[in-house]
Amino acid sequence: MIEEIKQETITHNQKALSALDDAFNKIRTGRANPAILDNVMVDYYGTPTPIKQVANVGIEDNRTLSVVPWEQNLVPAIEKAIMKSDLGLNPATAGNNIRIAMPMLTEETRKDMIKVARAEAEKARVSVRNGRRDANSSIKDLVKEKELSEDDGKRAEEEIQKLTDASIADVEKNLQEKEAELMKV
Repeated sequence: MIEEIKQETITHNQKALSALDDAFNKIRTGRANPAILDNVMVDYYGTPTPIKQVANVGIEDNRTLSVVPWEQNLVPAIEKAIMKSDLGLNPATAGNNIRIAMPMLTEETRKDMIKVARAEAEKARVSVRNGRRDANSSIKDLVKEKELSEDDGKRAEEEIQKLTDASIADVEKNLQEKEAELMKV
């Protein structure tokens, strides 16, 4: 019973860290990263479709993304979708190839991006703590129903706390790495 609760907590924490990584990938650092276009939706025959499902998105060089649509008629729709997104990117078309130069980040923009990264890290911390709360609640229910002794319940809660502390330390490490990446000129 305790092992199942621990496994659920571990899985929950891994999902929280994975969501944090996804959120960090979408924060613009000034370097080309195809993940920045993951949330851009293109009007594909009347259906909003993720850009990576209608085009190849790649890195041309450190500061330039290359988007090559699978169909020539999608070039204007992809350009429009990129401009409409709140990413602040300006695509330039050369035939069938769309190039997106990543603008240099100003000091102010970097600080704003760090604020966003910290907010995402806080969401991850809250999610990890919610996992701990749910696990501890399950343990207390088992103790209350006499399926688990109080001593075993205390030990299980301590183990859950160790898992929580380790996950929060991972969140902090990821946040520090992202902040360093954002401040690198």
